[in-house]
Amino acid sequence: MKKILSLFLVLGLCFGLTGCGGNDNSKKETPKKEEKVEKPLDLTGTWASNEEGTYQEAVISDGTIEINWVSEDDTRSLYWAGTYDAPTKATNEYSWTSKNDTEKTSGAMLASSDDTKEFTYKDGVISYEASAMGSTKTVKLEKK
Repeated sequence: MKKILSLFLVLGLCFGLTGCGGNDNSKKETPKKEEKVEKPLDLTGTWASNEEGTYQEAVISDGTIEINWVSEDDTRSLYWAGTYDAPTKATNEYSWTSKNDTEKTSGAMLASSDDTKEFTYKDGVISYEASAMGSTKTVKLEKK
């Protein structure tokens, strides 16, 4: 009886050791990291300069940018109407060349007569050069 009992104990230990010491050849799948898809920079909306009195306000939508001079009594006069090329990737800085929509600007007394205008976006500000009555200045617009 002792021999049979010892045989069962030895067999039990053998099975126990082989069960725990097995080689796992199956590949463990590592969880995939969720890729954060960044959206392209979106500049659409209304932008305005922070000037006292008369200021400039731009509206960007549907591939166009329109900029108006806005006076203290809320009178609006067209300064620029042109193309807007939206960014195609996520970025903190962006620039584009806008082509003048002369059908809109040709009849506007205070409109720019430039064929193109360079716009730059950086740190939440759109900037460009504006000329009127022989003076040129850099206009800085912030989103409303």
